[in-house]
Amino acid sequence: MTTAAGALSLGGILLFVGLAAIALLAQSRGGNAGPLFDAYLWRVTRFTLLQASLSTLISILFAIPVARALARQASFPGRIWVLRLMALPLGLPALVAALGLIEVWGRQGLLNTALAAAGLAQPISVYGLFGILTAHVFFNMPLAARLMLAGIERIPAEYWRTSANLGMGPLATFRFIEWPTIRGLLPGIAGLIFMLCATSFTLVLTLGGGPAASTIEVAIYQALRFDFDPPRAIALSGLQVALTGALLILLKFVAPPPEEGETTGRAIRRFDGASGLSRLFDRIWLALAIAFVGVPLAAIAYSGAKADLLRLVREPAFHHALAMSTMIALLSATVSVVMTALMIRAERLALAPRRPRTAARLFAGAIDASTSFILLVPPVVLGAGWFLLLRPLGDVARFAPAVVIAINALMALPFVYRVLAPAMATHAVRTERLAASLGIGGFHRLRWIDWPALRRPLLMAFSFAMALSLGDLGAVALFGSEEMVTLPFLLYSRMASYRTADAAGLALMLGLVCLILTVLGTAGEEKPSEGRSA
Repeated sequence: MTTAAGALSLGGILLFVGLAAIALLAQSRGGNAGPLFDAYLWRVTRFTLLQASLSTLISILFAIPVARALARQASFPGRIWVLRLMALPLGLPALVAALGLIEVWGRQGLLNTALAAAGLAQPISVYGLFGILTAHVFFNMPLAARLMLAGIERIPAEYWRTSANLGMGPLATFRFIEWPTIRGLLPGIAGLIFMLCATSFTLVLTLGGGPAASTIEVAIYQALRFDFDPPRAIALSGLQVALTGALLILLKFVAPPPEEGETTGRAIRRFDGASGLSRLFDRIWLALAIAFVGVPLAAIAYSGAKADLLRLVREPAFHHALAMSTMIALLSATVSVVMTALMIRAERLALAPRRPRTAARLFAGAIDASTSFILLVPPVVLGAGWFLLLRPLGDVARFAPAVVIAINALMALPFVYRVLAPAMATHAVRTERLAASLGIGGFHRLRWIDWPALRRPLLMAFSFAMALSLGDLGAVALFGSEEMVTLPFLLYSRMASYRTADAAGLALMLGLVCLILTVLGTAGEEKPSEGRSA
C-alpha cells in the first residue's frame, strides 16, 4: 500500500512537469530556437556555475561552526530564538530580503554610511557578484546550519559519554564524532544549496547589476517573457538540469551516507563545549551569524515600522491577500509533506531486501532523483505550460489556486526531503526490527512509535514548506488577478506603483507571519536542549 502511494506520488510529479513541458513545445509549432551555444549563453553558463559554486562553498564553511556552536551550547538564554532566526530567511520573499540587504550593504546603507563617516572614499557595492553571493549566503547558510544541527543532534548520547570518558578534546570530538555525521550530510546539503543558487532568479535580477551577472534562469525567463521562444526555454532548462545533475551525481560519490548508531534513547549531554575557549569561539561564531542574518531583518523591521501599519491592516486587500496566502500555504505544505513521507517510505521498502531487484533499485533511484531535480525546473516553465494547457478550458483564473498550490508543493519538496529523509532513516534503523518482532504495525505503530520520534522533523518540514509557499511570487505572478492576490503579489504591486512605504509595511507583516511559522516549526526544541545541558 505504501509503495503504491509512493509510486503514485512520483507519477504525479512526473506527469505534472511533463505536461507543462509538452504544452510549451507544442505551442512553438516547429519554431526555430536559434543557436543554443552562442557567446552570450557561454558567458551566462560560466557565471551561473561560478556564483553557485562560491555561494555553496561559503554557505557550508560558515554553517559548520555555527551548527557546532548551537549543538555544543545547548542551554544558553535565547537559544530557541537563535534557531528561529536561522529558519526565518527561508520563508522571506527574495525581493523582501534583497531590500533588507540593500539597507545594510547598499550605497546608502549602514555599512557605507559608517565607512563614509570614517573618511573612506571607496564604498561597498552590493551589486554584481558580491551582492549575489551575500544574498545567497544570507538565505542558505542558516538552512545548512539547521540541517547540520539536526544531524548532529541525532548522534547517540552514548557517543558523547564515551568521548568524555576517553578525555577527547574539541578537535578529536569533531574529527571522530561530528565530522562523520556532517560528511554524510554534505552531499545532500551542498547539492540543495547549489541548485538554489543556480536557479536563483529574483536575487540575480535585483542585485546582478546588469547582463554581466546573468544566470541561465534569467535567460530562460527572457526566452519566455520577452521572446516567447519555448524551444529555447526548454533547451536552456535541459542545459541547467544537465549541469547541475552532473554535479549531484559527483557529490553522491564524494561522501558516504550518514552513519547511524544504536542508542538506548538517553538524554544527550555534551561535555566538549564547557571549557572557556570553546565557549568563546562558539559565542564569536554565533554573534557573527546573528549579525549577518539579523541586521538585514532589523533593517526591514525599521523601514516597515515607519509605514501606516494600522491603515494597511484594515484594508480589505490585505485581508484577502492574507487569507489567500494562508490557504495556499496550508494546502501546499500538507501535499508536500505527505507526498515526501510516502516516497521516502516507498524508497526504503524498495531497498529493504538484501539483494533488491533491478526494478526496485531504479524505482528508488527515481524517487531520490525527483526530489532533487524538481528544483531545477523553473516555476515560470511550469506556470507557462499549465497556463497554455488550461487556456482552452475557459477562464484560467478558476484553476489558478490549484496550479499555484501544486507548483509550491513541488518547489518545497526538496527542502522537506532533506529534513525528513535523514530523520526517517535514523528512526527506521533504531525501531524497525524491534517493531516487527513485536508485531506492532498500522495505526498503533504510527501513534506510539513513529509520531513521538518524527513529530519534530515533521513539524519543521511543514513550517519550511508553508514559509516557502508564503514567500512565493513566481507562480502567483503568472496567475495573479483581482481574485488571486497573495501577500507577496500585493507587496510587488505596491512596489511597482512606487508606494514604497506600503511595501515596507507589507514586508514587515509578511516577515512577522514567517516568524510565527518558525516559532511553530521549532516548538519543543527548548526542552530537549535543556536535557542536553553540559
